[in-house]
Amino acid sequence: MINYPKPEIMSPAGHWPQLHAAIEAGADAVYFGLTHFTARAKVGFVLDELPSVMETLHRRGVRGYVTFNTLVFDHEMDAAVDALAQIAQAGADAVIVQDVAVARLARQIAPGMEVHGSTQMSITSAEGIALARNFGVSRVVLARELSLDDIRAIRGQTDCELEMFVHGALCVSYSGQCFSSEAWGGRSANRGQCAQACRLPYELIVDGSLRPLGDARYLLSPGDLYALQQIPEIVKLGVSALKIEGRYKDADYVALTTAAYRQAVDEAWAGLPLSITPADELRLEQVYSRGLGPHFVSGTNHQTVVNGRAPRHRGVLMGRVVEVLGDGIVLAPDGSVAEVAPLKPGDGVVFDAADWRSPQEQEEGGRVYEIVPRKRGQVEVRFGNGALDFRRIRAGDLLWRSHDPEVDKAARPFTQNAGPIHKQPLDVAVVARVGARLETRWTLPARPDLTVTVHSAEPLAPAQNRALDEEYLAAQLGRLGNTPYSLGRLTVDVEGEPFAPASLLNQLRRDAVEQLSALQSRPPAGPVHNPQEMLDADKRRLTQIEDKNQRSSAFISVQPSLHLLVRTPEQLAAALDVRPASITLDYLDLYGLRPAVEAVQAAGIDVRVASPRVLKPNEQRIVNFLRRLGAPILVRSAGLLHALQEEEHPSLSGDFSLNAANELSARLFLEMGLERLTPTHDLNAAQVGEMARLVGPEKLEVIAYQHLPVFHTEHCVFARFLSTGTSYKDCGHPCEEHRVGLRDEKGRVHPVMADVGCRNTVFGAEAQEASHFLDGWLAGGIRHYRLEFVHESGEEVAQITRAFAATLAGEQSTAQLSRKLAGFVPSGVTEGSLFVPPNFLEIPLAVA
Repeated sequence: MINYPKPEIMSPAGHWPQLHAAIEAGADAVYFGLTHFTARAKVGFVLDELPSVMETLHRRGVRGYVTFNTLVFDHEMDAAVDALAQIAQAGADAVIVQDVAVARLARQIAPGMEVHGSTQMSITSAEGIALARNFGVSRVVLARELSLDDIRAIRGQTDCELEMFVHGALCVSYSGQCFSSEAWGGRSANRGQCAQACRLPYELIVDGSLRPLGDARYLLSPGDLYALQQIPEIVKLGVSALKIEGRYKDADYVALTTAAYRQAVDEAWAGLPLSITPADELRLEQVYSRGLGPHFVSGTNHQTVVNGRAPRHRGVLMGRVVEVLGDGIVLAPDGSVAEVAPLKPGDGVVFDAADWRSPQEQEEGGRVYEIVPRKRGQVEVRFGNGALDFRRIRAGDLLWRSHDPEVDKAARPFTQNAGPIHKQPLDVAVVARVGARLETRWTLPARPDLTVTVHSAEPLAPAQNRALDEEYLAAQLGRLGNTPYSLGRLTVDVEGEPFAPASLLNQLRRDAVEQLSALQSRPPAGPVHNPQEMLDADKRRLTQIEDKNQRSSAFISVQPSLHLLVRTPEQLAAALDVRPASITLDYLDLYGLRPAVEAVQAAGIDVRVASPRVLKPNEQRIVNFLRRLGAPILVRSAGLLHALQEEEHPSLSGDFSLNAANELSARLFLEMGLERLTPTHDLNAAQVGEMARLVGPEKLEVIAYQHLPVFHTEHCVFARFLSTGTSYKDCGHPCEEHRVGLRDEKGRVHPVMADVGCRNTVFGAEAQEASHFLDGWLAGGIRHYRLEFVHESGEEVAQITRAFAATLAGEQSTAQLSRKLAGFVPSGVTEGSLFVPPNFLEIPLAVA
């Protein structure tokens, strides 16, 4: 017996066509964004459209969730809270948020509107959920990297509503932990402007040499998630919502994926076997996919997540070219596809040649004109005159069907419907007695609070011919035609033999439908508090009483401190020689930490250990080990920060991965016992300086030198390309033996390292350094500066540290520091995410 509510199907909508498709295909909820404060900045509604959007959804019994899932900067906070108030007033059922300050404010501004924690919050454990709940979150969207076993474990540790992705694109990086767009494009995935650097080609450099990988060039481009076959197991987990990715996808995609998962959930919930056919599955692959699979949902298998041949949708693989003709090709079809959905005239196709390197290069393709069967199961595929350049096609190329008119046909009922397709059942109770008014009570089973009662104007007379009975009432009251309703359960209480003409029953039905529709369309009546008053009140509560300017002035007199973060024994040896204020150990070898901690302590230098950014339910051993070390911790996981609240522990510092992007979020984290905090990498140098002014410079530890951690991935490059293993259990741990980098099309080699949880971090090739901003930061009172090293040698660690130390001691200028770094950092230097664009204080007009 299942003890949890039936999970809702949650579909994406970029705009009106997708929203209507989701409704007709049977979505229980639709999520969509505005044109700002959303992780998909290229699509969405404007605020003026929101009341109409919510009315459309509610009239059809569908919930509407507004994505507000970006980090919000201080100069945007006034606009953000005003937008939250308008979202609530428009009747949104929930906002989906990333920023902890926004979560808290949304709850305070509109207590009746649900707050859902976005997958951008990087939640992978019950502890992470508990932290989010402290900020007002009532449902969390779990990270896509969790398996069903992980989710089952989390479900057993919390009663919070859980939401999981079941279909669509996978990011190679943990959501909320990707800084590639920020580093290389001056845009941010945490701000809705992902540049999709993971979909670019890379070469694998192992121990300084190129490792040939055949046609696997897209080393960081995962296939798409497809968990439909796991739905019977998923519905038993107690997950509240099953989410389909795709706010950039078209209405056909939304319609077909929603309909497929609607059917699967209904069947699984009823205890029936899934009825999806191979043709249905091919249709889902055809409408959009980069190759479908359950991937992390079914457990880690590094050999299947990334195929590496292509970064984008191609459709369905139809076969391989055997021969090139003058006006066509001979194809050896893929047997399984040919049996279910063979290639046919009118299909669009594209040729896939392994040596076409750039994802921007136009591939050869066109529309099939004729199919001619040949021997041995082969077919001749002909095209129109001049449609293709056959010089670019060779034997051995793959042929993909990129467009199938049959898919358009399958989606058309949901996208070009004349009337409602998916209908809400209505339970109707009828009380009929001679001499009394006819009473009909209409109720939506999904919303028992929505009930209307409609009476006849006059008492019922005795029947002369046919009296009212259940069959007659069902026939008349069930004529719901072009309405969004259907007749569900009918209960009839009849005394005597009353009579009611069909015209009366039709009028009662029309009145009931009109009233119910009005009830459903009405915005919720919950309170919406003044957003600016809520924001000001929160700032007052979190701001310390002492005068900030006085406090900052006193702190300026403190000498600047250098803190080094090292990842190898060679780097540690160099760090011990230069004697910084502290050394942070970020080691792959968990059990190598204790002797390293003891070595630093023996040298009389403060030591910290860096925690992983991600902690799953089965990784408590890592947390326990860090606790037993008894050393201060650089906390990178919000869940770990919450767990450490329950015990006495040496000092804690919060790292960039907590994503503190504004004064309120920084204060919320500091309030949890952090000694210092490193702001998110989404802030530029000027914003870092402003945060120091707002929260106090003594509370910040800024990173003045690092290779920006651009991707943090569950997918392991080492296991996938340097072993045949599926996980850490059978990969042989090549990460412990080899130095690996990814070379991009510009020739830059980006280091890759594994952490104690066997997750990979891809670092930026160039060193990001803050010499151009040090004068301003020092003047603002910032005194804690961290230098982080990845593949640097011990000698390079010493050189870089001494150069910064000399500058902070006033022995050389920041300009001299800049020149020195450019001279002896072999990978080159950059301002990276610290760069201050001239227009960064502009707020997009879309929120106005």
